[in-house]
Amino acid sequence: MEIRELQPEGLWRNFAKLTQVPRPSGHMEAITKTMVEFGQSLGLETLVDKTGSILIRKPATPGMEDRTPVILQAHLDMVPQKNSDKQHDFVKDPISAYIDGEWVTADGTTLGADDGIGVAAAMAVLESKELKHGPIEALFTIDEETGMAGAFGLESGFLQGDILLNMDSEDEGELYVGCAGGLDADMTWDFNGAPVPDGDIALEIAIKGLKGGHSGLEIAMGRANANKLLFRVLKEAIAQYEARLAAVEGGNMRNAIPREATAIVTVPADGKADLEKLAEEYESVFNEEYKAIENKISVVVREVSLPDELIPEEIQDDFVHAVCACPNGVFRFIPEIPDTVETSTNLSIINADSRHIGVKCLLRSSVDSKKEELASMMESVFALAGAKVEFSGSYSGWNPNMSSPILKTMSEVYAKRFGKPASVKVIHAGLECGIIGAAEPRLDMVSFGPTVRHPHTPDEKVNIASVERFWQFIVATLEAIPVKC
Repeated sequence: MEIRELQPEGLWRNFAKLTQVPRPSGHMEAITKTMVEFGQSLGLETLVDKTGSILIRKPATPGMEDRTPVILQAHLDMVPQKNSDKQHDFVKDPISAYIDGEWVTADGTTLGADDGIGVAAAMAVLESKELKHGPIEALFTIDEETGMAGAFGLESGFLQGDILLNMDSEDEGELYVGCAGGLDADMTWDFNGAPVPDGDIALEIAIKGLKGGHSGLEIAMGRANANKLLFRVLKEAIAQYEARLAAVEGGNMRNAIPREATAIVTVPADGKADLEKLAEEYESVFNEEYKAIENKISVVVREVSLPDELIPEEIQDDFVHAVCACPNGVFRFIPEIPDTVETSTNLSIINADSRHIGVKCLLRSSVDSKKEELASMMESVFALAGAKVEFSGSYSGWNPNMSSPILKTMSEVYAKRFGKPASVKVIHAGLECGIIGAAEPRLDMVSFGPTVRHPHTPDEKVNIASVERFWQFIVATLEAIPVKC
């Protein structure tokens, strides 16, 4: 069976279509064109705002014109992650998605169910002639994964609806009414390169095999961060074996826990065996530390060509100490909800060469003051190491409204449809609801979705049965939307 033949047919057919349109964050041209043509082909009002987000309006079905207008919201972009042995250009190549038992997944890349399933659901609603609903707006935002540019760029008055249903959550049967805010941290050093010592050889140290994952949803799982593991090895290699650092490359997305990291170092010619032994020892240590959490972690050393220059020794030492000391992972749980993360940080991207070092982190918190405390801590660590520290892209969290009318409606609908209550939760991720709600405070909002596992990694998959329940819930919710007051 092909994906487009799964039920509900309209949703899966549209999702299969989306997998064929390249849409990594930052490259929205093809998907924007596809969505505009989709809206226009249905004869529906289709608007594109200044950022590139798309709004498609569908009138109410006969007899439902007096219902409160609803906004169905999802983001168009996907996280581009692939296995190291996979040849794939996310800007040009379609996703090779397939059915694997009870799941739909992809061949060695992210699937794009985050948030392609939400987009496909909205498309199915827009094209359906059978559903009963009041006035509908479908809002498709851009570049959610790299800073929520579409949500930030929405202009007042662009949206006319009063209820916003965000379809970007990843556990079917759960209704989210709050989320974390976020802050980007950038630490940089600029300098002139240093010469390579005579008689040195160059070695690459590579950390591979980690699971990675979503830096909000999966940060509490305690998964290893490839950047942190690499710098544990580097610190000892420098201290014990006269290693000198030339380059580092680790992680490639702020909101993905780094799965791989590599460094180029030089050592005296007789030091190769020492570093190989060090790598073996750390590989054993890492696998013991993470045996209940990770798959097999590999630490591999191989000889490579000598670099032209190195990072100066004094900057190298400050850099390594700062990364080793950098906060990473869960910082605090919500005191009133002990199993929910309140504040965390992800040491997400490191790029260094003989002239420039860049370190990027994503800080999350549902409490602004704790986010600021964590930012201050990070600033102190890197400022002491001589780095330039800058913060950007700050956004507040979405504060829960437990008296929300749409939450009450959806809770009743879910219990009636499935014979059990939905769970009401706060998510430790940066849903666009926080930003959109701040700009349009009248909106009554809930976030929900099907069951997606391992988003932001090549292991991403979506549960087929949960997608059908997700669709049934959308259909029943739209029919139960109350009359506009």
